[in-house]
Amino acid sequence: MTNPVNADLLKESPAAADYSLAELMICAGAEAFRNDGEVLATGIGLIPRLAASLAMKTFNPDLMMTDSEAWLLSEPNPVGNREEGFVQKNETWMGFSRIFDNVWSSKRHAMVGPTQIDRYGQANISALGGTYEQPKVQMLGVRGFPGNSISHANSFFVPSHNKRVFVDGECDVVASIGYNPQRLPKGYSLDDIDIRLVITDLCVMDWNGPDHQLRLVSTHPGVSVEQVLENTGFEVIVDGDIPVTAAPTQAQLDVIRQLDPHNLRARQLKDNPPGDRRQ
Repeated sequence: MTNPVNADLLKESPAAADYSLAELMICAGAEAFRNDGEVLATGIGLIPRLAASLAMKTFNPDLMMTDSEAWLLSEPNPVGNREEGFVQKNETWMGFSRIFDNVWSSKRHAMVGPTQIDRYGQANISALGGTYEQPKVQMLGVRGFPGNSISHANSFFVPSHNKRVFVDGECDVVASIGYNPQRLPKGYSLDDIDIRLVITDLCVMDWNGPDHQLRLVSTHPGVSVEQVLENTGFEVIVDGDIPVTAAPTQAQLDVIRQLDPHNLRARQLKDNPPGDRRQ
């Protein structure tokens, strides 16, 4: 078990006055893992990894995390070059067979970065344009998306919120299952699908709108509801007054700087603007 930041310190820590968009997105992404308990967290990409690590170091110490090779960790590893003498805090062996035991038993939550997302929450990392046999752009292939999306919870990380990602119509290649009744595997219902939060550079969203439609949860400081709607290729449910995404606390920023001592997070977003864009 990791050594969490003192809970009272977290509650008492003031909101930071100065923070980057990457840091805001890390803190917003950590919320996806808040109530998971003891599940394996997998963050695909630096910001999702730091988000899961922040959750493990603060409000969900039961969260499990690997070193991305074969060890389950007591403390999430910092990213980048490590100090001389660094010793990884291994908890136990976590080979491939145990990884898949977690996947198939729903004891995993992955935060992934799809190239396309459609109105059903279906995602694409495989290919763009053209035909299935001859696409215009070939990417990764579907990889583990089909099995992962039906077996455990997933959240999405989108560094650039636009209509090329949030597409009108279905994804060019449906690589993961979503809330599309026409594509449900035999024996499954929509309630078996578990897509949690969507963290973008404009907002936080979830799939808790009517009939599992995408719903706006909060807009980042300085971003309007209209900006979100204009940059999404399908309807987003706006239910009442939309709050502003909470600013990171100083305690959270201190943890993030320990996890990312070389500030690699600043390279993950174009120009990495301030997290509060109202100024």
